[in-house]
Amino acid sequence: MRAIVVTDQAAGTAGMTLVERPEPEAAVNDVLVEVHASGFTRGELTWPSTWTDRLGRDRTPAVPGHELAGVVSALGHGATGLSVGQRVFGLTDWTRDGTLAEYVAVEARNLAGLPGDVDFTVGASLPISGLTAWQGLFQHGRLQAGQTVLVHGAAGAVGSMAAQLAKEAGAYVIGTGRAADRQAALGFGAQEFVDLDADALEDVGGVDLVFDVIGGSVQKRSAGLVRASGTLVSVAGPSEARPADGLVIDFVVESDRAQLGEIVRRVRDGRLRTNVGDVVTLDAAVAAFTSTERVKGKTIVRVRP
Repeated sequence: MRAIVVTDQAAGTAGMTLVERPEPEAAVNDVLVEVHASGFTRGELTWPSTWTDRLGRDRTPAVPGHELAGVVSALGHGATGLSVGQRVFGLTDWTRDGTLAEYVAVEARNLAGLPGDVDFTVGASLPISGLTAWQGLFQHGRLQAGQTVLVHGAAGAVGSMAAQLAKEAGAYVIGTGRAADRQAALGFGAQEFVDLDADALEDVGGVDLVFDVIGGSVQKRSAGLVRASGTLVSVAGPSEARPADGLVIDFVVESDRAQLGEIVRRVRDGRLRTNVGDVVTLDAAVAAFTSTERVKGKTIVRVRP
């Protein structure tokens, strides 16, 4: 099969190439998936899990990418809940070979069925963005109807999902970003917009929940906006600042079949719009991964036509 591999942590993206390698085998509780579309995160080459397995052993050359949509081609011993020929999508383990390949072995529990009327490109755009938004808002942030949520990066892949889900849940949504992001953020459900380059974040006032994907000084300033008993939820790493009377929770997104089902159900009935940017072929995946241009939305690799 063809696959993108990274060979040297020191070389970073310079050590990334498209190669031929053997198809993986489905281990116990795994399924083998014929990948049709894949998503990736540009920062993942900085993650320790890209270079080592669960025991900390070197696993290079490694295949990056952790989001996929495709078709189950084989079942490993003990794999349940899925069948050969079924369309699926989901999020792979961080410490195993990823999805920028024609086939990938995935634990069955990390996948959900992809309805036939949802394109593979759309399916591959949902796992990290959708699950991060869902878990940050509802699982960790415990968002309730009538609350106010500040969503940083509301025009981005994750933030746009968070803004839509929060608004659907009955929250008042304040989005942030750059000036050029205003209309997109409002289109994705934000009822107010804060330009982080020009507006005073502190003028927002008190909020019940901050959904942070930026970190740094923005995260520190946001902590002071959280009302008593509110929460700052972040995927940008541990916060150095804490709300006076609230919580700070930083988390790493995990795959969840039931949550994936809730997300794709909303896509099908029009309650949730995906935020796909560029769609490229596997041949162009290295260039897309290493691009320094700012792309609006999530880049998806179409592995098969």
